[in-house]
Amino acid sequence: MSPDSLPAELTAAALAVAAATLLAACWDTRTGWQRHTVRAGTALLCLATTALAGLSWANRQSATYTTWSDLLGHPDTATSAVAAGTGDGHHGRVVTVTVPGTASGLNLPMYVYLPAAYDTHPDQRFPVIETLHGYPGSPAGWLQSLDAPAHLDREITAGRMAPTVVLFPYQTPDTMLDTECLDLVHGPHAETFLTTDVPAWATTHLRVRADRNAWGLTGLSAGGYCATNLLLKHPDRYAAAASLSGYADPGITVGDGSEHTVNDDLWRLRHLPRPAVALYLSCGRTDHHALRDTRALSHLAGAPITLTTSYIDGGGHNPATWRAVEATAFDWLSTWLSRPRTDLTPTRPPAAPPAPRSGTTSPPSSDRPHRPGG
Repeated sequence: MSPDSLPAELTAAALAVAAATLLAACWDTRTGWQRHTVRAGTALLCLATTALAGLSWANRQSATYTTWSDLLGHPDTATSAVAAGTGDGHHGRVVTVTVPGTASGLNLPMYVYLPAAYDTHPDQRFPVIETLHGYPGSPAGWLQSLDAPAHLDREITAGRMAPTVVLFPYQTPDTMLDTECLDLVHGPHAETFLTTDVPAWATTHLRVRADRNAWGLTGLSAGGYCATNLLLKHPDRYAAAASLSGYADPGITVGDGSEHTVNDDLWRLRHLPRPAVALYLSCGRTDHHALRDTRALSHLAGAPITLTTSYIDGGGHNPATWRAVEATAFDWLSTWLSRPRTDLTPTRPPAAPPAPRSGTTSPPSSDRPHRPGG
């Protein structure tokens, strides 16, 4: 039972009802000072359980804490190996790894989505999308509340998206510490972890393409800011990024004042040369903060940036809005990334992958990115 599950919410509601019942039952069961003590104690219990029920409901709506580890402020633990050959030929699979922070000093867990073609076509290397979570939150929000693996399976099967390896890294060693994917002067070097350590681990341990045109970013809320900011700062590493309800500035103190300059995307677009990248910005029309920043970024993101915007009618700052645009964002990213490529000197996994089942088709191997309408 996860903290954002319906059973957790119902349990909290049941406790609140039980506390209210206990308060009524014990109201006149004592005399003198004992009566006041019992009344005060049961009233406090009633207030606490009511607050718990309200917080549980809010957490389920926002998917802020999706695991007990998130709630306690510690990233989930993960294994360090990628199993091979366990897919069924039709659906992708998710494995967990630990990425050693050779450059950043951070050693953090990461979830990895491997498309079905990863097992059925061991001679191919795949494009990559780094997927970033919000704050507070964790990659589990993408996997559970947004059901990203099912969306990826469906879009790849339908041909709207090329088979792609999708990475879900943590961007902080403490889920209560907001890094905004930046190198904090007196804190974790999250930017170095995400842009150096994660790609280095992936290109070493997975069959993925290392070229810049095969790497993209996406994120929601704070992760949306991360995706846009890292794309603008590292156009040599990433070709495209999709921001869902993201912001234009980090909203935290970095320690060197850069939150007002190079890490403020509006400042960067006004004062520094624009890179030749593709950027997708999306938010709900009633999400006033994200809407304001999305429009401001859109106004400044001129050539050579290729800009696409999408606005959801209604839609606040919540998982319902992100689910509405999630598949579209993945599809859009895939159109800007290089496609799977046959490796002329493949390194096969230790375990033989399962034989393709009847009806399984080979994924496209063209090196040409698939653009909309072409």
